[in-house]
Amino acid sequence: MSVGPAVAPLAASNPRIRRLRRLSGRRSARSAEGAYLLEGPVLVAEALAALVPLDGIYAEPSALDPDLVQVAHAQSIPVHEVADGVLAGVTDTVTPRPILAVAPLVRTPAADVVDRAVAAHRPLLVLVDVRDPGNLGTLLRAAEASGVAGVLAAKGTVDPWSPKAVRSSAGAVLHVPVADGDDVGALLALLGDAGVRRLATVVEAGRPSEDADLAGTVALVLGGEAHGLPADVVAACDDRITIPMEGRAESLNVAMAGAVLAFEALRQRRAAGPGPSDRPASTDWTPGPSDDKVSGP
Repeated sequence: MSVGPAVAPLAASNPRIRRLRRLSGRRSARSAEGAYLLEGPVLVAEALAALVPLDGIYAEPSALDPDLVQVAHAQSIPVHEVADGVLAGVTDTVTPRPILAVAPLVRTPAADVVDRAVAAHRPLLVLVDVRDPGNLGTLLRAAEASGVAGVLAAKGTVDPWSPKAVRSSAGAVLHVPVADGDDVGALLALLGDAGVRRLATVVEAGRPSEDADLAGTVALVLGGEAHGLPADVVAACDDRITIPMEGRAESLNVAMAGAVLAFEALRQRRAAGPGPSDRPASTDWTPGPSDDKVSGP
């Protein structure tokens, strides 16, 4: 099958492949180039369906699907054939259909994420020192599925566009606005100035989550895997919430806790019936050119 003019498949030494390795392995490269990788046919197809302006698609012969190539060409996205085995040196996953795409890394300003949440009357997630990319990706997935308006990843949190985070998000990274790199103090101040209630998630001594009002615009502040939220962050919030538990586990990990709270917020919105909180969180945002121990409750 032809993907364009007849050219030799790209070898591991090709500059384009070297660029893919940089984007896969280095946060600084992703930041400098404003780009990140989407791995696998499902994510690539989802990006095409969402009309994400991909910089290019790279596939080994076994993954060159004619329909996908046709859609890419219709969007003026170049498709590059790569020699067998080359992409295994780019990614850290094994797939029977080696294909990836370079997508624009879109950093939404924190103020825009907050404004969007206020307008939609939906919650936000604030992530503090979340270090595991799998947890971060799972939080993005839960946020998208439950109607969370956006995610604020404070400085010290893992890169939301790292390969593992992107894979764990199951495509949610394409649909949920993310602001990253801001100091947590600045984020809490921004939320306070916007009139958004800041709810610190804690393991004990907080208001039970089902008794807290999560139906509108609230910021669910989640701490990292090792120690949860720092005391000064908890003190700066407006209230504390705890997920009730009956078993022997002392806590949930941050991804589980965030998912529970995000869906509790969804349950409350639905129970409240139609109203301001019934507005969709996303109407016009699309991407443009750019062993766990504890966690929160």
